[in-house]
Amino acid sequence: MNASSAYSKIIKKIKQYFENSEYKNAVIGVSGGVDSALVLKLVVDALGPERVAGIIMPELGVTKTENTNHAKALCNFLGVKTFTVPINKFLMEYAIMPWKPTQSSQINLRPRVRMTILYNYANAGEALVIGTSNKSEILLGYGTKYGDLAADIEPLGDLYKTDIYKLAEHVGLPKEIIEKAPTAELYKDQTDESELGASYTSLDNVLRKLNLGKMVLIEKGMNPAIVNNVFSRVSKNKHKTEGPYIIEITEEE
Repeated sequence: MNASSAYSKIIKKIKQYFENSEYKNAVIGVSGGVDSALVLKLVVDALGPERVAGIIMPELGVTKTENTNHAKALCNFLGVKTFTVPINKFLMEYAIMPWKPTQSSQINLRPRVRMTILYNYANAGEALVIGTSNKSEILLGYGTKYGDLAADIEPLGDLYKTDIYKLAEHVGLPKEIIEKAPTAELYKDQTDESELGASYTSLDNVLRKLNLGKMVLIEKGMNPAIVNNVFSRVSKNKHKTEGPYIIEITEEE
């Protein structure tokens, strides 16, 4: 990937998207990680800081103070309107539901609560929600349906995770953000790569060659466990990036 070319194309596309829409403003959930930091930088470069809002949504006791501080510092440096909204009080209401929560329901609750906050601001501020998912996450289904995978536009949606780091360096993001272990902080000390079972470098090596098929990649010497893991995730989680299944009953004329 040519970082300079990718940057120019993304900026152009963001500008075009907003010019063609009825909206002028943008809102982004800023976590302190490299993906949201890069998206914030790109959108500010495309639209100007006066049209961008960053919302920082830590879960107190889970989100590392370092990440919140990085998010605040970047928002302040770029000059965007900034809000900090801890999500703990919203999570408490779900703790008293009349059914027993599971680990999956609790983990997925975090990004869904954050997305409702973003869309609440979007409706109030006549803004569009900017997503922060990259191509690796989207293909693997590594995200929450109607949570962090929900957005109006995904500036990084055609960039693999390993491309993100190159573009982040190109635009001058701080090293302390780029070099951190990627994490959605869905629970204490969680990291993306530990959950995915492989490094993003290994995962991207497979994702870039999905069209060759599983057996061909294994025959070429790729780690069978990683290849099987990737193909399984891509197949199982495809529904996350597709619209709801519509049952068609209208007969053709």
